[in-house]
Amino acid sequence: MSYGPKNIESIRRFKLSDIFIANYKDKKVPWGPLGYVVYKRTYARILEDGTTEEWYQTCRRVIEGVFTIQKRHVFTLGLEWNDLKAQQTAKEAYDRLFHMKWCPAGRGLWMMGTPYVENKTGAGLFSCAFRSTKDLADKGGYIFRWIMDALMLGVGVGFDTLGAGTLAIKKPQETEGEYIIADSREGWCNSVEILLNGYYFGKEVPKFNYSRIRKAGEPIKGFGGISAGSDPLEKLHKNLQNLYNNRVGETIKAVDIVDTENLIGACIVSGNIRKSAAIALGDKDDSEFLEMKRDKEKLLSHRWSSNNTIVAEVGMDYSKHVDNTIHNGEPGYFWLENARHYGRFKDGIKYDDIRVCGVNPCSEQQLESGEVCNLTETNMAKHDNFEDYKETLEIAYMYAKTLTLVNTHWPETNAIMLKNRRIGLSQTGISQAFNKFGKREVFRWSDKGYQFLQDLDEKYSDWLCIPRSKRISSIKPGGTVPLLMGATPGIHYPEAEYYIRRIRFAKDSELLKVLIKHGYDHEPCAYSDNTTVVSFPVHENFYFDRDKSQVSMWEQLENVAQFQYYWADNSISVTISFQEHEAKDIKHALKLYETRLKSVSFLKYDNSEYVQKPLEAITKKIYESMSAKIKPLERITTGDEIGEKFCDSDKCDFIVDGVKE
Repeated sequence: MSYGPKNIESIRRFKLSDIFIANYKDKKVPWGPLGYVVYKRTYARILEDGTTEEWYQTCRRVIEGVFTIQKRHVFTLGLEWNDLKAQQTAKEAYDRLFHMKWCPAGRGLWMMGTPYVENKTGAGLFSCAFRSTKDLADKGGYIFRWIMDALMLGVGVGFDTLGAGTLAIKKPQETEGEYIIADSREGWCNSVEILLNGYYFGKEVPKFNYSRIRKAGEPIKGFGGISAGSDPLEKLHKNLQNLYNNRVGETIKAVDIVDTENLIGACIVSGNIRKSAAIALGDKDDSEFLEMKRDKEKLLSHRWSSNNTIVAEVGMDYSKHVDNTIHNGEPGYFWLENARHYGRFKDGIKYDDIRVCGVNPCSEQQLESGEVCNLTETNMAKHDNFEDYKETLEIAYMYAKTLTLVNTHWPETNAIMLKNRRIGLSQTGISQAFNKFGKREVFRWSDKGYQFLQDLDEKYSDWLCIPRSKRISSIKPGGTVPLLMGATPGIHYPEAEYYIRRIRFAKDSELLKVLIKHGYDHEPCAYSDNTTVVSFPVHENFYFDRDKSQVSMWEQLENVAQFQYYWADNSISVTISFQEHEAKDIKHALKLYETRLKSVSFLKYDNSEYVQKPLEAITKKIYESMSAKIKPLERITTGDEIGEKFCDSDKCDFIVDGVKE
């Protein structure tokens, strides 16, 4: 189809017909036990009439958004666009999303199809990123400005400590000048860059004026959410000054780099629900880095805000690291050379991704510095045969590949994405698929599916006139998206057959009022003011076999290794749950699996009764008693419109308001 001198905007924008959408308005959505509440709390955007989206409307926004991006790319390059074929594909994509056979990552579900992405930046579509500090001596505060910018957009950030030892901390020059901080993301980030460059390069640091920043509680238009006021930024400035004033004249250390990011992270994630949004990669021999979280005062203050991992080496001695891992769940382990030299382990050594220098916070995507994650996921257990699953794989692949056409506001990120076209097509509900099909069949589908995706990538890349994707598959932890589907998260096993899932809400949440009215148990949060904890009883009855307490550490590790062999050419996000009697074997397990994995972390199975545990196993009797008090939720017109803040893993569920329990 060729285009004449018509209205460009009307040509470029893709629309599904109202008649097609009307078929889904009253159709039953296959929600998981918590699906509708999580959707309304996290993903349903506010409409013009003040109500919030229903699922059929969110699906429309997402599908029209991704096909608009695709169509505009094709139009701009003067390529062929078949509108009839696109409509057919879009309707199939819509139907499979509506029935939750696939889903974008949370960031895409929240931001795709919004004016913010179209008019400002596509960065908000991406869940996570990585930034190296190796150029700290040259780029200075810009590196942390970039990290802060990403965090404020909801992009979780991995970072390393390679900038340690590269510069001496200086005393900032005194000045009478004043810097009025703009009421914007850019204004906050600029102020942090200015402050840090005072200590890195001895530049002037003016007095900061916070008067233009909107008051706490006011809405943030465009991106969504509620303003926290200027207090978090003022506190961040003071904390950074305290950190560096005590280090003037000394060489910057790894702990200074981690503290700087952690203080920024604590500032950004200063709302009612706090999850780790960062991973810090440190040297395996840096004892100060390894001991950072033993300082309880600083842990409670800010060091909770990253999961700390070592860059491991095949053949190393793990003995001195394992004790911390057993007691604190850290460090995690990332084999950088494995990531650089392997895609799927089945395919042998490769040398096409040697610029990789880190991972995203949940460790499923190996990334270059400044590169962002591009994630989506499929639910194999929602299918009955491989041919049906292939159709879903194609839709999910098409979504992720189309996102590589989007520009962010970071030039270096765009350059990397244009070159690599890296995507991360994930699977979720894996333990349910094991129970439905058997492990061997799941691995066979994964192997065949990967080959199918490679063929698709050749076809789509040729049509769009862009490079093949350097890496194409991974397994993400899932975050809140599996809760929508009622799926087990990523590669992990369910908590129990019957359990309580606790979710935190602001005390003034309109959605909280609805839940209380419908009989859900609730209580004040023990860790955070102005927050209420709601308890949701859950019965894991979808292909349930075993819970995490019944699966050995060794079986979990083997599952990961098999998926790294048959499916994931990026990495796999996994937190291995281990029992007390297995702790002594972790160092031996690392030696056995160090040549078959790219990353792994461990967390002791916790059956304790501490207050307001995020997940708590219960009996059938307790489940039935709690459920009997609850009135069904049919339709909720309100919501909290918070968006999924960051990518997250099950280990992050145990970081509650800065306290790792």
